Amino acid sequence: MLTIREQVENREYEYLSPYAAFSKASKGRDREEVECDIRPVYQRDRDRILHSKSFRRLRQKTQVFLLPKGDHYRTRLTHTLEVSQNARTIAKALRLNEDLVEAIALGHDLGHTPFGHAGEKALNHVYEFKHNEQSVRVVEYLEHQGKGLNLTWETRDGLLNHQTRNMPGTLEGQVLRLSDKIAYINHDIEDAIRGGILREDEIPKKFIQTLGDTSGHRIDTLVKDVIINSMDQPIISMSAEVERSFLELREFLYEHIYRSPVAKQVEEKAKNIIEQLYHHFYHNFDLIPKQFIDTMERLELTKERTVCDYIAGMTDNYAIKMYETYFMPQRWEV
Repeated sequence: MLTIREQVENREYEYLSPYAAFSKASKGRDREEVECDIRPVYQRDRDRILHSKSFRRLRQKTQVFLLPKGDHYRTRLTHTLEVSQNARTIAKALRLNEDLVEAIALGHDLGHTPFGHAGEKALNHVYEFKHNEQSVRVVEYLEHQGKGLNLTWETRDGLLNHQTRNMPGTLEGQVLRLSDKIAYINHDIEDAIRGGILREDEIPKKFIQTLGDTSGHRIDTLVKDVIINSMDQPIISMSAEVERSFLELREFLYEHIYRSPVAKQVEEKAKNIIEQLYHHFYHNFDLIPKQFIDTMERLELTKERTVCDYIAGMTDNYAIKMYETYFMPQRWEV
């Protein structure tokens, strides 16, 4: 008698697209495991990411605006959830594997540093560092007391290749790649307007005419365009007109938000915190938690790599706490 998992795997061949990543055809995990009786492999990947400590820490990591005062600005966690929703909508319409898409979506930013891209730039300045590669390190080596989550090849490939420079090996990974950009471009506009960095009337009318006048309209336009343009195709893409407008809007945001004087000023402060913490822990290596030392010895890592692993896992608040502990004068009582 077939298990529930086997029944689900067989049904995938009945309703998923021929271009989908079928659970039964996965390239597998680095370490073999006994299969679950109920959940296929990508569903297990998703659940492991969802229950990981790294995922929970995303709620206290910066998306774009560092330590904003207000409850409605995005964090790395809320960004991740918005990406996941976009990706599942596209995957469902294209009859792709929703479990794999969701697993990649939930895990794609696990390797982000505190203070968002400012922290990433700081670590990359002192040691070669990319957050997509760090996401893979998190699930392969750092989670679960250095044992990793032992995810499938397809999920790890999606984590590694979710940025523009690389093409994922599955259509599910390609869906995530676009869903990530659709999410951050639209919610960063909202947050920038809320924070007074951008005015709504400063958004060029050509983008409004092509994509829509609100975040919801733009997401609807972009998601529908990806679905229509990718239906029954071996690649996930936008139409030429929408993609051109989308890329121009992204460049507009770089000029008016990400490279704005306000963003640059705060970014320099964040980079200073990260770089000082890096040098402090490198020269006081005994302060690094034991689990990172154990992983370093087991994998024969360098001190530089280990310090980066430790700092990258910090939340914004914890990084500030460490900075205050080691670099700020402490109150004392007589």
